[in-house]
This record gives sequence, C-alpha cells and structure tokens, in this order.
Amino acid sequence: MFLVQFAGLSPLSFDAASSSKALQLSSAAPPLGLESSSENGSDPGKKRKRANVPAADGGRNLSLDIPMGLPMSDPTAWATAMNNLGMAPLGMTGQPLLPDFDPALGVMTGIPPINPMMPGLGIVPPPIPPDMPAVKEIIHCKSCTLFPPNPHLPPPATRERPPGCKTVFVGGLPENSTEQIIMEVFEQCGEVIAIRKSKKNFCHIRFAEEFMVDKALYLSGYRIRLGSSTDKKDTGRLHVDFAQARDDLYEWECKQRMLAREERHRRRLEEERFRPPSPPPVVHYSDHECSIVAEKLKDDTKFLEAIQTLLTWIERGEVNRRTANNFYSMIQSANSHIRRLVNEKAAHEKEMEEAKEKFKLALSGILVQFEQIVAVYHSASKQKAWDHFTKAQRKNISVWCKQAEEIRNIHNDELMGIRREEEMEMSDEEIEDPSEMKETEESALVSQVEALKEENDSLRWQLDAYRNEVELLKQEQGKASRDEDTTKEQQMKLLQQALQGMQKHLLKIQDEYKKREAELEKVREDKLKIETLLENLKEQQSIADEEDKERDAVDCQGNESSASRVCVCSQEKDRPVEKTLSNSPVKSEREVLLVGIISTFLHVHPFGASIEYICSYLQRLDSKICTAEVEVLMTRLQNTFRQELSGVGASLEKRWKFCGFDGLKMT
Repeated sequence: MFLVQFAGLSPLSFDAASSSKALQLSSAAPPLGLESSSENGSDPGKKRKRANVPAADGGRNLSLDIPMGLPMSDPTAWATAMNNLGMAPLGMTGQPLLPDFDPALGVMTGIPPINPMMPGLGIVPPPIPPDMPAVKEIIHCKSCTLFPPNPHLPPPATRERPPGCKTVFVGGLPENSTEQIIMEVFEQCGEVIAIRKSKKNFCHIRFAEEFMVDKALYLSGYRIRLGSSTDKKDTGRLHVDFAQARDDLYEWECKQRMLAREERHRRRLEEERFRPPSPPPVVHYSDHECSIVAEKLKDDTKFLEAIQTLLTWIERGEVNRRTANNFYSMIQSANSHIRRLVNEKAAHEKEMEEAKEKFKLALSGILVQFEQIVAVYHSASKQKAWDHFTKAQRKNISVWCKQAEEIRNIHNDELMGIRREEEMEMSDEEIEDPSEMKETEESALVSQVEALKEENDSLRWQLDAYRNEVELLKQEQGKASRDEDTTKEQQMKLLQQALQGMQKHLLKIQDEYKKREAELEKVREDKLKIETLLENLKEQQSIADEEDKERDAVDCQGNESSASRVCVCSQEKDRPVEKTLSNSPVKSEREVLLVGIISTFLHVHPFGASIEYICSYLQRLDSKICTAEVEVLMTRLQNTFRQELSGVGASLEKRWKFCGFDGLKMT
C-alpha cells in the first residue's frame, strides 16, 4: 500500500549502449568459471589448453570438447536474465533460445524484466535486518498530500488497544476537511464502514477488519495539506489512535462466544470418541429367548454373555409363578460350571508354581554367574594384577565391579524374598511328618548357612556403599562451601539494595515532613487570623450589649419618673396614704421589683411573651423565682398585665402583654 524504502538496497545500473557486442558461448569456449590466458597476464598469442577442470565438489570433471547438457528448470527465466544483462539469449550449448534478438539494442522486446524470485535462477535478495528503520515517504492523494514526520522523532504515543478494536480516533484534521477527503485518505488502509466527523477537527473511523487499524496507525504523525494551499485551515497534523467502541466490543464478545461454543463442541466430540462403548441392550424375556439363553449357558464359550442376561432378567423382576421353573433350570445349569471353574483355577495354579520353579532356577543360575564375574573383578583388583593396569583401566574395572555388585544384590534380594514366601506357605501337614521334619531341618540349616553368607556379603557391600557415600559427602561439602560463598555475596547484594531502598524511603519521609511543617505553619497563621476575628467580634458584641443596657436604663428612668409623678399627684389628691397601701395588690418591695422588671421586659416585647419565657428571664436574675408566684402576681395586676390567646388550632399559646398605659387612662 505505502512505499517503504530501505537503506542499503540500491538498484544495479546497466548501460545497454556500452555493451554493443553480445557475449557468445560455444562448446569450444571456456565456461564462465575458467580464467583465460589474457586475464592471467600471459601472452595472448599463446593458448593454454586445459583438458579437464575440477568441479566444485571435487568429484567430476567438465570437458571442454563435450557440449554441456545441464538441465534448465525454466528456459524463459534464463533468457530473461541474459536479456537484462545485455547478452544474447543463448543456451548452455550455444544454440539461440530466442531467434529475434537485436544485438544493436542489446535488449529483447517482449520479455519481462528480471525478477530475483523467478524459477530457474538462484538469485534471492539479501534478508532485510530487523533493526533497519523504515523511512516514510510522501503520499499523494487526489485532493490532499500527506508529508511524513521527522524520522528522528520518537513514534507517537498510543493508548492500550481495546479487544476487537476496529475503530480509530483521528485528530488534528484541517478545519476545511470533509468526509470525502477523510475517506480518500483512509480507504487505502482498507474498507471503511462508517465515519463520524465532529466539528472540532477530529473524527472516528470504523473499518471492516482489525488489521486495517494497524495500517491506519501508520499515518499517525503525517502532516496533511489540502491541495496546494498553505492556509492554516487547510493544514493539520494527523494523530491516529485506538478508539473504544461498543460495536467493536459487542462483535468481539460474539466472536469469543462463538469460539467458546466451537471449543465446547470439539471437546464434546473428543469425549464421545474416547468414551467406552455402552454394552449392548439386553433383550426382553420371552419363552423363545429363555430357551436360547438356556442353550448358551451350557456352552463354555457363551457362558459369560448368557449369565449377564440371566442376571438382568432376575433384577428386572421377570421371575413369577409361570416362569419359575425355567429360571430354576437356568440357575441349575449355571451352578454346573462351578466345578469347571475350580479345575481351571487349579490348573493355572499348577502352571504358576512350575513357572516360579523355573524362574527360581534361572535366577539362581544368573546369581552364580554374577558371583563369578564379581570374583573376576576382585581377583583383578589384587596387587599382582592391579599394578599392570593403567589408571583408566583401573577406574573402569572399579566402576564395573560396583555395578555388578549392585545388580547381584538386587537379584539376591529377589531370590531371598521368594524363599521366604515359600517358607511361610508351608502347611502344617508337611511339618507333622517325621521324615519330612528331618529334611526340613537339614534344608533349614542349609538355608541358615546361605543366609549367613548372604548377610556377610550384604554387610560387605554396605561397607563399600558407605565408603562411596563418604566420598560423595566430601565432594558435596566442597560444593556447599562454594555455594555458601555465593549465597553470602547474594545476601550482601540484597542488604545493599535494602539499605538503598531505606535511604530513599527516609528521603521521601523527610520531604513529607517538610511539607507537613509548612502546612502546620499555614494552619497556625489561619488560626491566629481567626482568633483576631473572634476578638473583634466579641468587642463589637460587648459594645452592643452596653448600648442595649444603656437603653434599658433610660427606659427604666422614664418609667420611674412617670410613676413618681403619678404618686405626687395621688398624694396631692389623696392624703390618706394608709388607705392606699392597704388597698394596693402589691404587698412587698420584692413584688414591686418583679412588677417593674416584668413590665420592662414586656415593654420590649410588644407582641407579648409566654409565662415560661418570662420566668426564664427572671430566673437568670434570681434562681428562687417560681412560675406560679409570677403568674399569681400578674393575675392580680389586671390593669398592668393582660393575658391573650395567640395561634390557631394545635398552636394555641397563652401570652402576657403589658397594658399599663391603657390602665392609667382607664383609672
């Protein structure tokens, strides 16, 4: 699709005019592999005759007088190669392959150019090294041109490829680009299914196959120019990346499910193929089938099949009053086979005992031969013969001796096991006979002597084995010391790495500590600012409280002046003070103070207040004041305080209001 030029591969140039004379080959001319006398610097007049020339493999010789009849796999390919080299297309024997060759031109028209992969030629291009960088070239389209990026820049970064990705994101498009231009550029990568273009100079392109996405990523980094315009709106730098689309993911999941179904189907077929075949079905009971099974039960070859059928019928419940006699006769015929089976078992046991005896005799003979071989090794290891062998021969003899002793020990253990089994299987009847007792005692003595010999040999072999183990342990200790040195070096490396990691961790902790200290300083500064703000607010609140107290004091002085005026007037009008004191509802100075404080409180609350609210205010001044005392006092002064109901429904509430000014007018 795209043109990729690899460095290091340059075409061979050929000048047809310079080689006007064609090279002619004949049977008398020397082949291409031979050197002429002129090339060697000798006199051109003298001719050197070579009867035979050695071949490359050193086997056969090629004669100059005999025409060469080498086989040619493709004459057309050979003629094409000679035509491209400017030579007349001649065969190996000199006959022209193509009669209409023009020697003036040096080229035969109508022949395809040389192809290195053409059959008949051994010309193959050299392999391209994998680390050779691919140079991107300019791509010309109908309505735009793509310029490659700088080859020295790193490849553009891409996100992780989503599964089943067929959609790419294309950014950096020119502002004046259209869907037709995008289709023209990216349809070279493969079949485009859909293009979703945005107004912000990017789009999403969905291809038909996944490999087309890799081709589209090749264009990432290219600079695009619409036509020959250099306007900024007609240029851009493409950025192609993987995009995650729901359609791609859905198709990929469907494909995975299909592959999973195929895999399950394939496994099911394999399981069915390797599953053992089911047994043939058992026929249903009938009188005819019963007679057939009865005949098979009498035959030894068909007995197994017939007994299975009989067992199935009995388990199915085919036995009843009508068929009981038939089943009894079949069971009786099955019972008759017991004697045959017992006889067969006895025959097989007899054959097994005979085979054991043969095996025991053969094993004892083998052991005798092993003993002789070991004796030969031991005699050869004595000093008389041992000094005449070389070092390598001694080593081989010692190795062979150890191997022979190990094999002899194994066979000896087998023979001893067989003899022990025979001794355990001896019956009580054989032991009771006196003659047999003597024979058994003699055989026991012989066996004890043999056992002692074998134990002596086994102890000697164990001693040799222990010596070999000691040598192996010494070798292993040397290896272990080397391994310990290597392990110590590895541990030192690991400790160094751990120390480096701890140092890095300490540096990180110090950086974090500095950051935390800076944050604490900021927090302290903020705290100081907040404390100053709180002090300012407290000062403002104290100033406001003082102003409220001054206002309350002014109101109280006004009330007292008015009360004094009323008292003066009343004294002038009514001289008898004793009568007024006796008739007043206020009985003590404490109650007078309460009335004054309550009236001042209610004067500040023109909409009234509940008795609980009033008592809470009074209890701040004197905690001994109770709600009942205050309510009784206020009910006695009806011209000063008035109780009203406020609210609707469940929110009804009794509130007390100050009505002293109205009471003055009424009195």
